[in-house]
Amino acid sequence: MTIGGVLTFNSLNPVNDEILATFPIFSQDDVARVVTSAAEAAPAWQSLGFHGRRKVLLAWGKLLTERIEEIASLISRETGKPTSDATLEVTLAIGHLAWAARNAREVLRPQSRKPGILMANMTATVERSPVGVVGVIGPWNYPIFTPMGSIAYSLAAGNTVVFKPSEFTPGVGVWLANTFSEVAPDDAIFSVVTGLGETGRALCESGVNKLAFTGSTRTAKLVAASCAKSMTPVVLECGGKDPVIVDHDADLKTAADFTLWSAMSNAGQTCIGAERVYVHEKVADKFISKMVELSKSIKPGAPGFGQYGPATMPKQIDIIESHIADALSQGATAVVGGLDSVKRPFVEPVILTNVPEDSKAITEETFGPVIIINRVKDMAEAISLSNQSEFGLGASVWSKKSGKSIASQLQCGMVAINSTTSFAAVPSVPFGGVKNSGYGRIHGPEGLLEFTYPRSLVQARFQLPISFTSFSRSAFGDRVIVGLTKLFNGRG
Repeated sequence: MTIGGVLTFNSLNPVNDEILATFPIFSQDDVARVVTSAAEAAPAWQSLGFHGRRKVLLAWGKLLTERIEEIASLISRETGKPTSDATLEVTLAIGHLAWAARNAREVLRPQSRKPGILMANMTATVERSPVGVVGVIGPWNYPIFTPMGSIAYSLAAGNTVVFKPSEFTPGVGVWLANTFSEVAPDDAIFSVVTGLGETGRALCESGVNKLAFTGSTRTAKLVAASCAKSMTPVVLECGGKDPVIVDHDADLKTAADFTLWSAMSNAGQTCIGAERVYVHEKVADKFISKMVELSKSIKPGAPGFGQYGPATMPKQIDIIESHIADALSQGATAVVGGLDSVKRPFVEPVILTNVPEDSKAITEETFGPVIIINRVKDMAEAISLSNQSEFGLGASVWSKKSGKSIASQLQCGMVAINSTTSFAAVPSVPFGGVKNSGYGRIHGPEGLLEFTYPRSLVQARFQLPISFTSFSRSAFGDRVIVGLTKLFNGRG
């Protein structure tokens, strides 16, 4: 659609396809201009120092706090999720913003390093410098919480940011930029470009100094390839197939309650949500019974009418449906729901048991309100099956005695023990995955370090009587180097 010569697109309410607002599609030239403005604003933002940036970011956090109801309502309309869930998302995002603002100085301060015996006349220091302009491409499932993990930490580290929100939730991105402009010294410090896939590609190729992307693994590979053309480094937070491990000594009531919420909340559209459960055969029947019973009170619906909303992205329902069909065709049992649970734009809860490990419902990300529960003979089998996945984002472990032991053997970036997805709400720990779940980290000290680069400074305090870095180095000097090396490094 074209309005006044400008290409536009609509933001829709996924519950009823109501048009919420119309936004411009930023062209490649438009994106380039915004990135140029961000680069021009960067020196002044950096010159504020940690203290000055902290004041601005905390003022932004205060403003967001005062307007929680407003942004939660917008999130609910653009995603279809309950307002309560949207409110929780906003509060977590504000928490991360505050942590980044308050801790950037300590994490990124210069560090002294020991120079070693051969360079004993030197001082060694490592500084951290902001990369410059960070491009952020955000998702639609958590349109403020997830991108804030890149936006807040980038800004606190001294970078300027250009944010491309999902085409399904552009209003949230624009609202964020507008509120930031109310407290910031320059609008170009944090700006937003709206559009479809081509706008995202333009941001990748715009000359940003680093790009943070959240989305599917398939799209992440395209983003990485696009950025590689200009040697632009990337942070990729992709999909997951997060396992839940339930040992024989687990608190089954709580494990079932939390696992069901992890799997079904936000209509299952959570990259760190539970998708498959491996439960010890000794307690499997009891655990499944509790899950089935709890699921009876869970229904989808429009905000105010359901515990979770519709599929925000309509085509995701096709994937959900195909995974259920594939599992059932291979002998799985639907103890709750089934193919008739798909009632567009909603999907009612589905619990499958005895699902073959090579089915699509196990090997691919479903991203819907579907949970698989398979029995295992022991925790060694549970760990092995969990690690067979090509994904490695998060996991949950339920055990009174062996939680840490099990968690430490899982090939993933984050584990919640006797809890679920709690790592996302703790600002001081890093968030990210391994394998096809991506690389790089947001949140915590690692999230601040991610958007800087190290600069090593080595300075001579005095000159040694024997010069090692000169053409006048003598044979005696060579013997001294070899002798010291043998003395301090030859002892094993």
